[in-house]
Amino acid sequence: MAQLTRIGDVLRSLVFYLVFYTGSIGYAACAMLLLGLGPARLAIIVMSWSRFHRRCARYILGIRVVVEGTLPHSGAFMAMKHESFFEAIDAPNLVPFAGVVAKAELLRIPLWGPAATAYGLIGVERDQGAKALRGMLAKARALIASRRVLIIFPEGTRVPHGQTAPLASGFAGLYKLLKLPVVPVAVDSGPLYHRRWKRKGTITVRVGEPIPPGLPREEMEARVEAAINALNPAALTSPR
Repeated sequence: MAQLTRIGDVLRSLVFYLVFYTGSIGYAACAMLLLGLGPARLAIIVMSWSRFHRRCARYILGIRVVVEGTLPHSGAFMAMKHESFFEAIDAPNLVPFAGVVAKAELLRIPLWGPAATAYGLIGVERDQGAKALRGMLAKARALIASRRVLIIFPEGTRVPHGQTAPLASGFAGLYKLLKLPVVPVAVDSGPLYHRRWKRKGTITVRVGEPIPPGLPREEMEARVEAAINALNPAALTSPR
């Protein structure tokens, strides 16, 4: 039975890769055609692409998504656990027209990169320290001024399920300077999606209570870490 399940995972994953990545080329091409029409027009393509990914995950891979809690739509920024590419692709589907902070390498992907930049993806050069924070802050303020939610992966990289990581220093800087509540979001996509051969099952997205602005850094970080790891049993025993 285990071998049959393994074969099923491989076959479903191969079909998923073919359908999703072939379809993504079409979405990227459409986005390029709309580059000069502003982020609102691009958002239609980006959100459609994200919904397309969700449908591929549901009907090809057999992955369901359950959201527990209420996601913000303005006046806050989201700190989201990052276990796989799933939540990065699904973010515009979860929160329409959300801006996303991600590694700058993604913006250098042909076709997709220019469209993502025009839409509002904020690329971070992780080796540039304070300079990167200043650039990120300016773009974040512009997005928030237009009443868009900003999504950030505060650990700075993907962390496999069952492991924890300290929050990146830039996250505390954003929290202090943006003066907005943080909505922490836990995700347990790793066991199903963080692998070459995807598995069937349910991914849970759990929205935590908003954390108010102005807290001391240590308190804020402790609350964010606890909330984004709420679906990660290892966090109960791992030291800070």
